[in-house]
Amino acid sequence: MNRSEQTEQQQQQPVIGVVDDAGPHQTALTIASDTPAVAVPSPTAFSSSPQQLAYQQAQQFHHHHQQLQTFWANQMQEIEQMSDFRNQSLPLTLIKKIMKVDEDVRMISAEAPVIFAKACEIIILELTLRSWIHTEENKRRALQKNNIVAAISRTEVFDFLVDIIPRPSRNHLKKLI
Repeated sequence: MNRSEQTEQQQQQPVIGVVDDAGPHQTALTIASDTPAVAVPSPTAFSSSPQQLAYQQAQQFHHHHQQLQTFWANQMQEIEQMSDFRNQSLPLTLIKKIMKVDEDVRMISAEAPVIFAKACEIIILELTLRSWIHTEENKRRALQKNNIVAAISRTEVFDFLVDIIPRPSRNHLKKLI
């Protein structure tokens, strides 16, 4: 393939990248590695409109979804690479004590508290991440109790916690969700 054929093929399948040195209401896009950047209007250049709001919400949703995917990928990788199961963040004696609260539990194998400790750690980490996402959505920088309540209310997996969270009024709950 000669040089002109390669150039033609590059023009047919452009590679687009974002360059930050455009004007305040523009984003520079580079079409190919050897093509100069072209300034185009960015989504923030338009006035606040329903389209812009929808765009921002979609971007935010995508970012939060990506955070959760990265979280779970990191957790799976950490579990797969784990070799010493005895070193846990949560104390195993406390986990055993909680397990023995159930009268039907008579014997506990050595592996069970380790698995429960890791599961509790993951639940706490995911709940914290989802709570932080809610904090960011409300443009705050401090995690509050209502962010945790909102994370529990929004996530079906955490339905088992609904009974222990404070019951806000219906109007307050609508604001959280």
